[in-house]
Amino acid sequence: MPTALITGATAGIGAAYTRRLGGDGFSLVLVARDRDRLAADAAALRRRYGVTVETLPADLSTDAGLTAVEDRLAQGVDLLVNNAGFGHPGEFLKVPVEAELTMLKVHCEAVLRLTYAALPAMREKGRGGVINVASVAAFFSRGTYSATKAWVVNFSGSVAAEVAGSGVRVMALCPGLVRTEFHQRAQMDTSGIPGFLWLSADDVVRASMRDLALGKVVSVPSLRYKAIVSVGRLLPQNQIARISTRLGRRFR
Repeated sequence: MPTALITGATAGIGAAYTRRLGGDGFSLVLVARDRDRLAADAAALRRRYGVTVETLPADLSTDAGLTAVEDRLAQGVDLLVNNAGFGHPGEFLKVPVEAELTMLKVHCEAVLRLTYAALPAMREKGRGGVINVASVAAFFSRGTYSATKAWVVNFSGSVAAEVAGSGVRVMALCPGLVRTEFHQRAQMDTSGIPGFLWLSADDVVRASMRDLALGKVVSVPSLRYKAIVSVGRLLPQNQIARISTRLGRRFR
């Protein structure tokens, strides 16, 4: 059976990937910080789908955590989903610099190192995939979060071009607002956001798997967010930054 490793696997989009891939018959490797939650989720997935589930407790903001996941990837997987991430509720100068550096570690260094660890075995087999979860925020300017997600999109596109023709696909997934624990954990007030802007995690995962199969390098689920991204790419960068800042203050 094919094997998928998912980081940030116990909540939100990561948990939706475990359900989708477990239902597709993948053996699963779940990576997250919460050992107890990992164990509970793994047991539930085994019961529901009858698949093999490994758990790998790891904090991707630490070198020890990253090394542990790199070592597992070096053994070979068929699909890597780099999903772990978090947000900050405050403006750049109101967030401790240590927290900003942690975001860079998780959103950028971890994605780079884990992708680097996974690709050799995939290329040797002539098949495999990497999905790096970015965000629609990548196409706008709003602090370190959007900057890291823009890096993920650029990085994924560059690596996808390098491995083209090898049977391995690399894709950046750029969802909009998704109903998960993400905003609550970041202490963000989302009460003023219109309902039509919210997506379900299961729908996002479904769209991403379809786009990966189609060979897309960037996946933006839902027509509404495709339209938003298209408009964002047409506007001047300074105007995008002003709009993003105003919206960020409104919904913080």
